[in-house]
Amino acid sequence: MFCLAALIPSPPVLVPELCGGAPVAGAGSAPEPAGAQAGAQPPEAAVNELRAAVLAVGAALAEATPHWTVLGVGPTEQTYDADTTGTFRGFGVDVRVSLGGPSAETAGDPDPDLPLAVLVAGWLRAAVAPHVPARARVLAADTPVRKCAEFGAKLRAELDAEDEPQGVLVVADGAATLSTTAPGYFDPRSAALQTAVDGAAGAGDAEALLALDPALCADLMMSGRAAYQALAGLFAVDTAPPSATERYRGAPFGVGWFAGLWRPAAVAR
Repeated sequence: MFCLAALIPSPPVLVPELCGGAPVAGAGSAPEPAGAQAGAQPPEAAVNELRAAVLAVGAALAEATPHWTVLGVGPTEQTYDADTTGTFRGFGVDVRVSLGGPSAETAGDPDPDLPLAVLVAGWLRAAVAPHVPARARVLAADTPVRKCAEFGAKLRAELDAEDEPQGVLVVADGAATLSTTAPGYFDPRSAALQTAVDGAAGAGDAEALLALDPALCADLMMSGRAAYQALAGLFAVDTAPPSATERYRGAPFGVGWFAGLWRPAAVAR
């Protein structure tokens, strides 16, 4: 039975080793994030706040269920099993991660070309729930809205058919055009789009996510659009909106990032 969706972004700065820091041993001592806007903070403080929020969200997912399905976006639609291993080598440091299957520890050369969503999910799993094996479902970035919603609805049916509690880790980034230092530079249309995405994610508004325009999202480099719309499909069967908890929203480097939790209304009661 599906019980919880955790929402996180996928910036490589989450991984301390990529920022010159020590590995994260676990989330037990992570402070509760203040949430809200991190735009005015120094870069290190902004990263620390984001990382704490993501670890807290991951810990909540681990507490709810030992069965994770990762939902992300990549160049093509792919499925990755629990034995998948990868590396952040392409981001400057050979930090190896896995989805936690029994043969992952003895796997040979890790895949350097895994989608970033899968790499970040592997890092978070190791940080907060190293005992949990996960699988990943990756949608192509250009997947049409209807197919995203159908994908989420089909995944929900699969998870609801399981006897044990099932969780979904949604890895999705917002617009990458929110400042002149953003990867896509500044686009004046991006603030309204990011406000809409953050508002929908923070309120559990699936319909607002389905209303996102794929062409506009592509223009504004919103790489997580398909995953957000699959998330909406995941909750389409429910007769009431999900109970949403916001842990973080901000764009300290000109990219919109959100972290939070969505619980089906029946589970929240």
